[in-house]
Amino acid sequence: MKQYQRSSVLVIGGAEDKVHGREILQTFWRCAGGADAIIAIIPSASREPTIIGDRYLTIFRDMGVKDLKVLDVRDRIQGEDKYYQEYVEQCTAVFMTGGDQLRLCGLLSDTPLMERIRQRVKLGEITLGGTSAGAAVMGHHMIAGGSSGESPNRALVDMAMGLGFIPEIIVDQHFHNRNRMARLLSALSNHPERIGIGIDEDTCALFSADNHLEVVGKGTVTIIDAQAMSYTNQGKVDAESPLALHNLRIHILCHGDRYNRKTHQPTAASGD
Repeated sequence: MKQYQRSSVLVIGGAEDKVHGREILQTFWRCAGGADAIIAIIPSASREPTIIGDRYLTIFRDMGVKDLKVLDVRDRIQGEDKYYQEYVEQCTAVFMTGGDQLRLCGLLSDTPLMERIRQRVKLGEITLGGTSAGAAVMGHHMIAGGSSGESPNRALVDMAMGLGFIPEIIVDQHFHNRNRMARLLSALSNHPERIGIGIDEDTCALFSADNHLEVVGKGTVTIIDAQAMSYTNQGKVDAESPLALHNLRIHILCHGDRYNRKTHQPTAASGD
């Protein structure tokens, strides 16, 4: 069985298998320490945090953990809760559920709780997982909403500030399932220095401390590298006009494939 590091960040495209093999959630659990894991679940993106929090409590409890708690932040003042902060100090992993990424950021960005989580992730002390909305917030720039569409245009995507765990990426989730290629391209047209990461459902981009990401799960991870983009008309056309984007590099990665964020090179699954 493959070994992953405590310092891993799991960016999940949503709708991960919660019933059968639970491959992605099992991978998160192993990174967190398995039976020794102490996991904090943050359901703040959800409009039904009790229901979704309880669902993940049951899943991880069934796998076997040392301790589990739901940090049920529903008001920004709770981001200063000393009890929650103490729990984050001892936990080995934090899991952010799906819902509305704007709600998640609105409740938790710049709070002492989230700042400490970010610090511990940066130091490689804990595993971080986020699914759907919890994945969208990973970059400095975040896709807050928008539409699926035939061709990229600026009106297709609403941008906001994310939580900045992996600043150089822009994530779009439920990617091929909801036809979001044009939306991610639209986001990158204004931020070509970022790496676009489109993640399918029941699929995870697992980021490790060695600057690689690896694909776990059933679907694909689409990497859009716009750093060599030679031309875009995005500053010359109105918001609803189609965008021209020249000289992009696109990689479609499957289970076990890896991508180096520094060299921008993909490698195929090794077969082990």
